[in-house]
Amino acid sequence: MELTPAQVRLHRASTVSLLLLILLCVLWELVLAPLRPGGSWMVIKVLPLLAPLPGTLRRDIYTMQWASMMILLYFTEGVVRAWSETGLSQWLAGGEIVLSSLYFFAAIFFLRPYKRHAKRLAREAIERAAEPHEH
Repeated sequence: MELTPAQVRLHRASTVSLLLLILLCVLWELVLAPLRPGGSWMVIKVLPLLAPLPGTLRRDIYTMQWASMMILLYFTEGVVRAWSETGLSQWLAGGEIVLSSLYFFAAIFFLRPYKRHAKRLAREAIERAAEPHEH
């Protein structure tokens, strides 16, 4: 399938939001507002975000599907920390909420035409299988 201009923008938004979320998490836990002075082991939370990066860059449908579900963990962390923390950490948590939401919605809407196409192919295959065959 050839990409529409909207899909190109959605793919770009998902890629940029994922890269910015990775950067935010690293800076947050090592420099900006770590749980402990000098950096925090919480920086390892960025490792799962690295897994879908190559697939997202390649527009891999399967990767973007599971990553859109995994990213909700970061949304949840952002909500919890925005509610429970103060100061800069609270603002960084807000950034995590925005970036994870952006990835989620950009990926979902990017994938929508592929899902529709797959459903159509499945429906056509079922209809062909249900047709009476001549012997």
